[in-house]
Amino acid sequence: MSTISNERARQTEGNTDQIAGGDPRLAKLVDRLPPRMSDTLTYLLKPSSRWVRIPSGTLLVVGGVLSILPVLGVWMLPLGLALLAEDVPALRSSRSKVFDWIERRKPQWLDPSASRNDQS
Repeated sequence: MSTISNERARQTEGNTDQIAGGDPRLAKLVDRLPPRMSDTLTYLLKPSSRWVRIPSGTLLVVGGVLSILPVLGVWMLPLGLALLAEDVPALRSSRSKVFDWIERRKPQWLDPSASRNDQS
């Protein structure tokens, strides 16, 4: 791993309780994203960003529902639901079930030593 990715890994480990509702699995997935997207999601998942996260999540869900339009896509729906799960307890249990599935079926997604381009 490079120095930058080591620094980001330490930063993610230290901020796990601040981001992602304390869920280290979401922090690991966010860490695997490209730096710009990772920084944006880290900001959105902080507790102090609640007033930005809720409208962003709602707009992403609406964009996912309207995926028949150009530019919008189905990819927006799970991302919006993941953002809303920070604030809606009913969605939090579903997110936990999805993370359990990822741990069983795709453990390489949560492996910090795997390269970012090897996300098959």
